[in-house]
Amino acid sequence: MNTEKKFLLGDEAIALGALHAGLSGVYAYPGTPSTEITEYIQQNPLSQERGIHSRWCTNEKTAMEAALGMSYAGRRALVCMKHVGMNVCADAFVNAAITGVGGGLVVVAADDPSMHSSQNEQDSRFYGRFAMVPVLEPSDQQEAYDMTRLAFQLSEQTGLPVLLRVVTRLAHSRASVQVSTEASPVNPLHPAEGKNWVLLPAIARRQYAALIDKQPQLEQSAAESSFNRLEQDGQPRLGIIACGIGYNYVRECAPHDVSVLKISQYPLPQEQVRLLAQTCQAIMVVEDGQPVVEQEVKGLVGRDYPVQGRLTGHLPRTGELTPDNVAAAFGRRQEQAYGTAKNLAPRPPQLCPGCGHRDVYTALNEVAAQYPGARIFGDIGCYTLGALPPFQSIASCVDMGASITMAKGAADAGLRPAIAVIGDSTFTHSGMTGLLDAVNDHSPITIIISDNLTTAMTGGQDSAGTNKFEAICLGLGVEPEHVRVVVPLPKNMEEITRILREEIEYEGVSVIIPRRECIQTLRRHLREKQKEAANA
Repeated sequence: MNTEKKFLLGDEAIALGALHAGLSGVYAYPGTPSTEITEYIQQNPLSQERGIHSRWCTNEKTAMEAALGMSYAGRRALVCMKHVGMNVCADAFVNAAITGVGGGLVVVAADDPSMHSSQNEQDSRFYGRFAMVPVLEPSDQQEAYDMTRLAFQLSEQTGLPVLLRVVTRLAHSRASVQVSTEASPVNPLHPAEGKNWVLLPAIARRQYAALIDKQPQLEQSAAESSFNRLEQDGQPRLGIIACGIGYNYVRECAPHDVSVLKISQYPLPQEQVRLLAQTCQAIMVVEDGQPVVEQEVKGLVGRDYPVQGRLTGHLPRTGELTPDNVAAAFGRRQEQAYGTAKNLAPRPPQLCPGCGHRDVYTALNEVAAQYPGARIFGDIGCYTLGALPPFQSIASCVDMGASITMAKGAADAGLRPAIAVIGDSTFTHSGMTGLLDAVNDHSPITIIISDNLTTAMTGGQDSAGTNKFEAICLGLGVEPEHVRVVVPLPKNMEEITRILREEIEYEGVSVIIPRRECIQTLRRHLREKQKEAANA
């Protein structure tokens, strides 16, 4: 096999590994730190040459289901999302383990320890255990590339989806990666036969029993995996279990007289863990995320055997691993390469100058101030920054689509006025069903769909509902006279505040759509037009 070196992000290594594995389609909803996987596939010449599907999906559930459909047809499919997206696609993901797969199906979950751009720190390895499918966790960019190629083979060998879990530091850092210069051929079209995909109870029970029967095979595969290895050093006092990216920090910071069990494929190889425990007096588990392996190891070695890690306070219970906190766990002080920055002014995130969301919040604050009981329920997107100064408008922000349903619930409780602010991409992701509930109940809520014509927070990807929002709202049953469109600009402030008052006073569902293109994508489009004009 001919190879070459490329300098790749972890996300890009995954994308290239999928392309070289004979990918037929990638399905995803943008979310940091996973977005660059799909973007790399979209921009790669092989995608155009082979006609690889790479259009963004409305949400993670539709992405998972579409990929499962491609797998049913015998082709290889990749699904990409950030960790909270696993919650959205969980129904399809867990049931995919029951139906099994046709073509290889790989699900990438990009976890975000320390919540750099997320609402929580959940660990997607739990989903792998929950669904009882193989889980791969690369320790570096080279493994990210190699594992992705292997994952499609493993999926087809086991007949199961494979979960590939990465974390922010790996997804968004670069390294030199040795890659193939050729891509494997695309699988032939071969739709599944039989009734295994029809999860009626009688069939599902049989399929579930088959999944249980596969578990020894998955455990054996992990035990024999080249990505899991026990690096012993005589009879050391301390044994270390290093998972995924934690292996790098261990090799950088750990003392020399330790044995290390590197874990990058799950289920956890139990015999190797027991062997490590037999040759060491204590075990420390170094894993980024929640104490998934630490808890399992405690069950394997017994309650009296000392197991250290996040649960014991040797490593922080929250936040991501760093060389510093791993070194501190070994009682060592990590040398600082740079001095501590001083006298830097804080730079909290804020909406871009010229952003249409700014004018929306200016109008909302002016009108809401006239209603002492008003509450504005927010959602996930750039406009979440309306919770911060100078606007401080939002009373809640919980999950994708929650603004509408929380406003409805508050209105059901008697709160007036209840106002929801949701973005265009988030509305089609998971806000439409909440709107239908509100219409069916004739709920007295005012919904603001702040439409900037893109999925702005993750870099300006296409938004699924662009130019369709009025039709969607009318189709869901909102009265035509209560679907209002405005242009959020300072010169239109009198009109916007008037419409807000009118719709707040209406005892039913109203939707106001402030529409103006994101300032960042507008600049990008203007530059593209200027370049085209210069080349004409």
